[in-house]
Amino acid sequence: MEKEKQLAAVTVDPALCRPVDRSRLDTDQIVRPSVSYWAGVWRRLKQDKLAIFCASLLAVLILLAIFAPLFSPYRYDQTDLLSGNLPPSMEHWFGTDSAGRDMWTRVWVGARVSLAVGFIGAILPFVIGMFVGSVAGWFGGWIDMLIMRVIDIGLCIPSMIYVILILVYFGGGPQAIIIALAVMNWMGPARGYRGRILQFKNREFTLAAETLGATPMRIIYRHILPNILGNIVVSLTSFVPAAIFMEASLAFIGLGIAPPMTSLGQLASDGAGMYRTHFYQFIIPSLVISLIIFAFFMLGNCLRDALDPQLRDEMSTSALRKRRRAEQLAKSRKGAAK
Repeated sequence: MEKEKQLAAVTVDPALCRPVDRSRLDTDQIVRPSVSYWAGVWRRLKQDKLAIFCASLLAVLILLAIFAPLFSPYRYDQTDLLSGNLPPSMEHWFGTDSAGRDMWTRVWVGARVSLAVGFIGAILPFVIGMFVGSVAGWFGGWIDMLIMRVIDIGLCIPSMIYVILILVYFGGGPQAIIIALAVMNWMGPARGYRGRILQFKNREFTLAAETLGATPMRIIYRHILPNILGNIVVSLTSFVPAAIFMEASLAFIGLGIAPPMTSLGQLASDGAGMYRTHFYQFIIPSLVISLIIFAFFMLGNCLRDALDPQLRDEMSTSALRKRRRAEQLAKSRKGAAK
């Protein structure tokens, strides 16, 4: 009672009281609108200048590979022995090769073939690996053991043996190289996808879908696949340049595209023998290969950053801190002005 009487007797000067700035108490302020996962990924990609540059560079190269040979006055296999080894000029922008064929047309036809080999040679083994890995991871038991033992044996065999056997049997066309890449590269994605299936197999949403009567294929491709789609996209951006580089390596050891069809690797291989006298025949296709591989790898890094949920939270926290600092700085300036 005595303490209550003492508190009642205390008088507070109203001049010492002032309202509290509620903006400082608003710690749950929303700094960005609520968006879906893929909308957030697209927004972060648009803000990344390197991603925009790499995507634009790839778009330009793909458009040139598709349309440049169509509007060229020369065919990629048209020879003119009197115009052999001409340097770049207004008539032949990239010069001519030893057979007098226009290098501008051949470079972009080769880019078309290399990009087709890269895209199909990366997507096809991923599809095969996803299917095999999902079957092994979901059903388990003797099916999993059998598939994994086959993969272990296949990984013990040098990849060049697969390539040589397939190219000798099917010939040196783009289809044979794509088949060789598919046979050689499906085992890695199968092991990785099996591990992800085992990771999500006993999650709550998977068990709920199974309880409701969903089939295994529906659970895998409807519920599990969207959760790892980001990792698959990032992996594909590294597999495409790897397939292009593999095709170029095969060309240098004599297992590339058979003439008169060509590819960037085949053009670089042919130009390497004339590097000292006609260096442009080697530099130009090598530069195009380098630009394609650089663009794909950098775009893959940007996609990895944009698809990372942890990085998304860090970016949100950083944006909140920057906004609060800007507000505090603006208030301090107003107070100094008064």
